[in-house]
Amino acid sequence: MATSKAASRSIPLGTRIFCSLVGASAVLSLRKDGTINRRLVWFLDWTSSARRRPVKGVSTADFTVDSSAGLWFRLFTPTEVPAGKKLPVIVFFHGGGFALMSANSRDFVALCRRFARRLQAFVVSVNYRLAPEHRFPTAYDDAEATLRWISTPGRLPESADLGRCFLVGDSAGGNIVHHVGHRVAAASSAGEDFRPLKIAGHVLIQPFFGGEERLPSELRLRKVPMVTLKRTDFMWRAFLPEGANRDHPAANVTGPNAPPLADIGLPPTLVVVGGLDPLQDWQRRYYEALREAGVQARMLDYPKAIHAFYIFPKSKEYREFMAEM
Repeated sequence: MATSKAASRSIPLGTRIFCSLVGASAVLSLRKDGTINRRLVWFLDWTSSARRRPVKGVSTADFTVDSSAGLWFRLFTPTEVPAGKKLPVIVFFHGGGFALMSANSRDFVALCRRFARRLQAFVVSVNYRLAPEHRFPTAYDDAEATLRWISTPGRLPESADLGRCFLVGDSAGGNIVHHVGHRVAAASSAGEDFRPLKIAGHVLIQPFFGGEERLPSELRLRKVPMVTLKRTDFMWRAFLPEGANRDHPAANVTGPNAPPLADIGLPPTLVVVGGLDPLQDWQRRYYEALREAGVQARMLDYPKAIHAFYIFPKSKEYREFMAEM
């Protein structure tokens, strides 16, 4: 198993430099009092505007879900679609520890554009509100509100097949997929349908889970790029309710305070894990718990992948991941 030093040496130089810049910006942005320097974050977060004129075969447009909450999403529409063909819908939740990034961050815009083009799907990228200004459960509330908004007939293009809707998220977005998927399943069990929207599956890409226990991968890879224990601890303190610890069910989804996975009614689930990600042991624990609960689950394991490997389109791991998707 790779140590932090060996893991860092195995990462391409260009990627290490990019990750170092991300780490430096995080150090400057995350304050000791638990607040975030938003002006600096906005300055460092390169964003991209929506473009109805297609870029690489995909057009984009922004839609408001709740103007009072500042809740909106960006819709990615593949332009080369045969007439009359229905396309599945991907609802995407971006990462950033619940506290950073947005639906118009360039890395996520590029990722969603590739999803739309390669997978021939509509992509709804949700711009949920961020912590610590908006703590738990705001991100989950915004995710649910967006699903309810798009489930109203006529709001998405006619060729969008809401009966084939997939919830996809990376890092904190993967965490949101689990929790909003739980809400959808609970609503359906109570006879409160989201129809015509139907969740066909979940894809959790290196989901952000945790707990008070320090798992071996967190200790072994504590100094690899992108994710550090100090940074993840900050994010949990910023997101969780005041006074809560990391065994809160929002973080520790397989812990004693969380509802049993067998009782949730989750759809088929794909969990993506990277061998150089400190969070991997939590992700593997989640996958094993899904299997034990009888959920149809599959894990993609990339031994040389760092956290957020999917934003590097030239990497071997990214190409393999897109083929699997």
